[in-house]
Amino acid sequence: MTRIALITSLAFCCSLNALAEDDSDTFLDPTKAGADYEVQGEYKGVLDPGGEDISFGLQVIALGDHKFDAVGYFGGLPGDGWAKGDKMVKATGSTVNGETKLVGETGYALIKDGAVTIVSNEDGEVGTLNKVTRKSPTIGAKPPAGAIVLFDGSSADNFDGGKLTMGDLLAADCSSKEKLGSHTMHLEFRTPFKPSARGQARGNSGVYLQSRYECQVLDSFGLDGRNNECGGIYSISEPAVNACFPPLTWQTYDIDFTNSVWEDGKKVKNARVTIRHNGIVIHDDVELTHGTPGRLPEAAEPAPLYLQGHGNPVVYRNIWMTKK
Repeated sequence: MTRIALITSLAFCCSLNALAEDDSDTFLDPTKAGADYEVQGEYKGVLDPGGEDISFGLQVIALGDHKFDAVGYFGGLPGDGWAKGDKMVKATGSTVNGETKLVGETGYALIKDGAVTIVSNEDGEVGTLNKVTRKSPTIGAKPPAGAIVLFDGSSADNFDGGKLTMGDLLAADCSSKEKLGSHTMHLEFRTPFKPSARGQARGNSGVYLQSRYECQVLDSFGLDGRNNECGGIYSISEPAVNACFPPLTWQTYDIDFTNSVWEDGKKVKNARVTIRHNGIVIHDDVELTHGTPGRLPEAAEPAPLYLQGHGNPVVYRNIWMTKK
């Protein structure tokens, strides 16, 4: 065996081992995801420090082995009262004997039986939060007259490399046979629950518009909202707010894409896009100054939608588009 072949073989074996370890802590069914999944999620309520009512949202992120991070948002949850730049606090903690305690610089939160008690270092107990489950306003949106249905759960035949999984869902890593120019599109996606994974290993995929511009798909619940996280246009633009719901929750992208303009083989006008994530505008007529890595280079011609695969069981449904 040559040195290059040996290195390749070792790298492949390491990749398989990593996937095997990952798969042991990968959940696709909320009913089988365990107690940590039940704690993880979004909570909302009103705090009353010093007699002043303040709307407050809390996102709790499972990290495996009964450990958690949490982010508190003054004004409400992201996209529902809180925006980038507003006040926020962070905490960390774990579950012991059925009670989860999350400690931050200014106080702590106690989670038990689906409710959160917030305790301030200065004011003592200042309020209670209840768990909420947000739903995208466009979930289940029906294609309008004249729309091209790319996937409705009945068959994956409209995608090269398309495979049905879990009965009627589309597995990531496939390209539409339909080639897209300027268009609007609706699609729905769901990331797995991988509490022990971190960063790009945590449910990674991507929606490549024309196979050229990637809107990231990732379990970025509770993160900062960067261009390599869910909703980010990779290497180009961060989402205006991290609108990511918890993993194993169905989420939506509603996209309005305008193709680039070319003359004599030279680009004279950049493509532009508006994207709503779970009904929240995260990119508003953003100029796509260059293509993103991983698929096709920029060009004048229409090209397929590519749903990127990274070995993660990200799934899609209800995909349709209209030409502009």
